[in-house]
Amino acid sequence: MRTTGLRVIFVAALLVLAGCAAPTATPGADTGATDDSSTADTPAPDREGFADPDSDVLGWENGYWFDEPIDVDQSDGLNDSELEAYVARGMARVEHIRELEFDSTVPVSVISRTQYQRDNAGRSGPADSEFNRWNDQVWEAMFVTGESEGSASAISNTTGSSVLGFYSPSDDEIKIVTDSTGAPTIDNATLIHELHHALQDQHFDLTDERYRGQTQDGDLAIDGVVEGDAKLVELMYADRCEAGTWDCVKTPKAGGSGGGSGGSGPNLGVLLTIFQPYSDGPVYVNELYESGGWAAVNDAMRNPPASSEQVIHRTDEEPRPIEFEDAGTNGWATFPDQGVDGSDTLGEASIYAMFWYQARTGGADTVNVRSLLDTRSAYDTYNYDAKPSAGWANDRLFPYRNEAGSETEYGYVWVTEWDTEKDAREFERAYLNILKSQGVVQQNDGVYVIQEGQFADAFRVVRSGDRVVIVNGPTPADVDEIRPGLAA
Repeated sequence: MRTTGLRVIFVAALLVLAGCAAPTATPGADTGATDDSSTADTPAPDREGFADPDSDVLGWENGYWFDEPIDVDQSDGLNDSELEAYVARGMARVEHIRELEFDSTVPVSVISRTQYQRDNAGRSGPADSEFNRWNDQVWEAMFVTGESEGSASAISNTTGSSVLGFYSPSDDEIKIVTDSTGAPTIDNATLIHELHHALQDQHFDLTDERYRGQTQDGDLAIDGVVEGDAKLVELMYADRCEAGTWDCVKTPKAGGSGGGSGGSGPNLGVLLTIFQPYSDGPVYVNELYESGGWAAVNDAMRNPPASSEQVIHRTDEEPRPIEFEDAGTNGWATFPDQGVDGSDTLGEASIYAMFWYQARTGGADTVNVRSLLDTRSAYDTYNYDAKPSAGWANDRLFPYRNEAGSETEYGYVWVTEWDTEKDAREFERAYLNILKSQGVVQQNDGVYVIQEGQFADAFRVVRSGDRVVIVNGPTPADVDEIRPGLAA
């Protein structure tokens, strides 16, 4: 997974994930938390009725105040004048909640889901590109995509069927993904979420390198504040709609921008991973807001979190440095031009998603699938905190390749560090239970072999104190060549 430069909102249907009742705060829905302490309105500016101010002020945009009624009926789709009023008042409402002024009007257009899926599929490049071959090993190490499904295809299909809309910082434009471009409708929450990304871009410049993670976990951490900020504003807005404080444009149940048509549908492991910032991010940002107001959130936008652990647990603990030297023999080598010196970092959120996904799809004894819904905050959608993934100190995953034979072969070395030996043992135990659920056989030399299926490979798992190292290759001999001298 790598950021595409788009800031998106996901469809509400995400929950088939746990196979049980939907959570209280559903992504993209017009309902939200009812914590009045977090959603109190900022003081309204001095004005008479809805007359236009002498100059641009917070809570007024393009002729509309944040609390001004608008004549918009989406039952037959939006015409140009309705869309203009809908967007202008939405901008005013985002300003009023977030206490930041828009510098310019934000263009909003619609795009068919088919077109979005076509464009989205092309962003990852050819399946056999060096990045995708490298990234395939990352997602295979997570037991989310195996040798029968490329990571690029899984990610593209997942986002293509799940995205409601997006803001492109490079184009300064919002596009709403809809199944009816001829008579488009726009969900309130989707519009507010994407308008807030435009506001963020105007104040913080979302094209800046600080918003581009070097690793998978870095991307999720940065999105924890960027998406968390947008999601919190969306939910604060939804609170006002739900409470009747604001008159909000209704979205017809049928048609509209709800997604899901076309493509092969979402991979739940990918979906749970990339959704983490939308779940834990608003809780993280709301705690900043409650302790230091929007100024504290602005500071976090300027200095994003370093790991998903920081977002999940609202901590400032920095990842522990991990040194690594390639020792591959007989043609085995890393991808030095990819990631950070050839490595990626999965982080706590992705590791949790690995354990949950294998419990959900393979019956692995890792985490309780239903604990995903065990949330403790009104703004939290899913629970990413579990014993096998908590206590994460850092990890580096090095994909390997061997091009010496007639066909290129692949493997990886995954070095994980944990806060304590107990945390390392809990991770190791859960990981071995994944192998067990895949029908693994342990050889006399300690190498584990999955003999068939999409994850058929050889593995060596070695724990030493608070470190667990996992080596993967096509055969036991390959495992020893990728990381010679590693033994339990």
